[in-house]
Parts: sequence; C-alpha cells; structure tokens
Amino acid sequence: MHEYRNHLGQPIGFPLPDWSPCARPPRAPMEGRFCRVEPIDPDRHVHALHEANCRDAEGRVWTYLPYGPFGSLAEYREWMVRTCLGEDPLFHAIVDLRTGKAAGVASYLRIDPAVGVIEVGHINYSPLLQGTTAATEAMYLMMRRVFDELGYRRYEWKCDALNAPSRHAAERLGFVYEGTFRQATIYKGRNRDTSWYAIIDRDWPRIKSAFERWLDPSNFDANGRQRQRLSTLVEQAVA
Repeated sequence: MHEYRNHLGQPIGFPLPDWSPCARPPRAPMEGRFCRVEPIDPDRHVHALHEANCRDAEGRVWTYLPYGPFGSLAEYREWMVRTCLGEDPLFHAIVDLRTGKAAGVASYLRIDPAVGVIEVGHINYSPLLQGTTAATEAMYLMMRRVFDELGYRRYEWKCDALNAPSRHAAERLGFVYEGTFRQATIYKGRNRDTSWYAIIDRDWPRIKSAFERWLDPSNFDANGRQRQRLSTLVEQAVA
C-alpha cells in the first residue's frame, strides 16, 4: 500500500478528500430469490420464529447469544418488544420465500455513519434456516445494502472466540480475521474473548462477484445441490 506522510515526515493514513457520512440503514425490506430480510415485527414474526426455534430442542442456537432460550412464546415476545424495535441494533427477520415464514434473525448494530462502519450481529438461525441457500443469501443482501446502497467503508462481524461455527461462517462469507480481544466482555455469567472479522469496501466488489456466481441458478443442480462452494469462490476472488 502506498505510504503517505505529513509535512513532518510522519507516516499517516491515506487521504479521503471526498468522504461524507453515510445514511443510516432504512427500514425497508431486502428481497432475493430465496429470502426476504425485513425489519422485525413482533405481531408478524414472533409466532413463526418461536416455532422455528423450538425445532432446536436443546437450545443450541442460544449458547453464544447474551439472551435466550425463552421458555414460552409470551416470554420471547416480551423480549422482542423490549429489545428489537430500536434503530441500533436494527433487527431483521429472515423470511424463507418457500414457506413465507420467518426462520431467522440478524441485525445491523454499532452503526457509525460518520466514519462508515457498521456491524452485523444478533444472528440467530433456527434449524429451519441453517444450511440453506436462503441463509447465505440473507447475509449477501445485508452486505449489498451496506456497501452498494449506503456506501459504508467497513462491515464487521464479531463472535465469541469459542464459537467455531460462527468463525467458520465469517470466513466462508469473505470476512477477514483481524484478531481476538481477550476478556472483552461477560455474558451469561461467563467470560467472552471476542474474535473480530471485517470486510472493507475495496474488497467488496470481488466478494460480491463470488456471491453472485454462487447464487446463480447454474450453480445448483436439479435437486438444489451446489456445484461450487461459496468458500472456494471467495478464495478465488480475493486471491
């Protein structure tokens, strides 16, 4: 990378003479071929989400989240009303277009329009969404809004360093590991070391191309099985 220096000869970051703050994410749905990602609405989504989460009888989806599991629909709805209706985090339900029902949750959070940084988090995929094409497409739609629609410079993913599935998902989706913050926080009465990942704007065009190649109908056989893995396409794109 080119090195910039000030008048004293000290190294400094590259200039951004045309930078202006980004807009905040709108409360508007994002729709693809397999899913729709829309602002969460307890009246519309709580029943389907609770039913989908109950497919996970052991409550594994809640292990690395600071809340849950919820013992009843009423308890889940009360949490949703209290937690999910603000602007930051901006919670979304992920609706599987095959069924028309919400099967997962994700949010934008730590939104900083002034410097163009935003995070994705509170990701909770029920067993009905895990491993599906819709699950991956939802992450692509949220990235596309951040970079293409809103012009953010940095998109972050953070997770418990012990959450191997989340770390694997981040890398599969094109996020770059940036380090682990030891003893970053406490949740559910236990320590959390936090692993940080990010995609930045100059990497996005190549990652976007990999997603679009993966999501293309030609990448799936008659039974819906992928021909090429997204992780392979991402690795090729960023090499």
